[in-house]
Amino acid sequence: MIHTGDTHVGYRQYHSPERRQDFLDAFEAVVDDAVEQRSTGSRTESDDAVDALVHAGDLFHDRRPDLPDLLGVLSALRRLDAADVPFLAIVGNHEATRGSQWLDLFENLGLATRLGAEPTVVGDTAFYGLDHVPRSRRDDLDYDFASPPDDVGATALVAHGLFTPFAHADWDTEELLDAASVDFDAVLLGDNHVPDTAQVEGTWVTYCGSTERASADERDARGYNLVEFGPDASGDATVDIRRRSLDTRPFAFVDVELAEGEGVERVRERVREHDLSDAVAVVTITGDGDPVTPAAIEDAAVEAGALLARVTDHRAVGGDTVDDVPAVDFADPDAAVRERVREMDLSSLGRRLDETVRDDAVADSNVRERVASAVGDAVADDALDGLSTVDGGDAEDSDDADKQSVDDGRATDTEPETDVEADTDADEQVSMEDYL
Repeated sequence: MIHTGDTHVGYRQYHSPERRQDFLDAFEAVVDDAVEQRSTGSRTESDDAVDALVHAGDLFHDRRPDLPDLLGVLSALRRLDAADVPFLAIVGNHEATRGSQWLDLFENLGLATRLGAEPTVVGDTAFYGLDHVPRSRRDDLDYDFASPPDDVGATALVAHGLFTPFAHADWDTEELLDAASVDFDAVLLGDNHVPDTAQVEGTWVTYCGSTERASADERDARGYNLVEFGPDASGDATVDIRRRSLDTRPFAFVDVELAEGEGVERVRERVREHDLSDAVAVVTITGDGDPVTPAAIEDAAVEAGALLARVTDHRAVGGDTVDDVPAVDFADPDAAVRERVREMDLSSLGRRLDETVRDDAVADSNVRERVASAVGDAVADDALDGLSTVDGGDAEDSDDADKQSVDDGRATDTEPETDVEADTDADEQVSMEDYL
């Protein structure tokens, strides 16, 4: 089967409509591969056809996708359905709505299966699902999954989150596997855009990575996993995980270290050394050279054929800054903000909230949940002791305010009561029904 995820359909990266289309094109390329491999049986040397396409969350970049993105996904899912390739998926943090999910709509149309605590059997493998759950609500999870049928040869859990032993982890894989009522042979993950694989307590755990570059840090080729389940000589389940790359829009990474006396002309020379045809040019400047105007470099890259260019001069954010570089570079306002935040001497919680609010990788509609989670963690750790409270007395604790309900293995948040009337801003979380 194909294991993909973090397709982020609808992401208008760099405010570019072409980049938005790129994310849909990448998802469609995965679907095309599944359909082709289903019909030709070209996936393995034994000519086995692909049996399913498994999506590990963040199909959409936002919980309120635009109509062209919805129609594009629907068209791709119909191609899968016509080729008899099941689409098995879970809900990621970017796309989650209050109430019914977009994945539920696709399931009602007969185009998808939303994985949960009950097994979904394809061939001789049982698949289970665990939607993204905010960190502050994970203590309520019991990881109770229904037993697989007796004739199943392997079991796999599809989950969305940042799991150990991989980078940026905040979810303990060993604890999950120990607590789970099913002995999983593999855990197929989404959320971390870097593909990687490890073994945890004898279970294969793997990230498929994103299908498009959602940030300039994602330099390696994009792709997905090919996962094969089968018995070994003794009849025990085996898992074979391989990578397949996708042909996505090229990124040209131009790293320039300026020597003393070098400036904009040297950066332009380095830019012209790359093939920028329809590429996203990512230019990074360090060193001791003269000040460089990012707009001049961006113009040069576009003239050389680039779709667009992004220039980051690290000397303007506290690195090797030359004396005559101004403290604020208006071509990079985020750098100025980061510098000001450092001067404010914020607490660790304050810095975490600041990073959450300004993180481009966090959808606007997810900011409130992330902030609430961070504050909830601080309260649980008594990190707010000694801070003054607003007038009106101490807030009463509510045992029900933070409960996590699990229905068929699918996480749904119980909205806490609040004294503040719900804001009706466009970025508020809405139900899918209200959106439609």
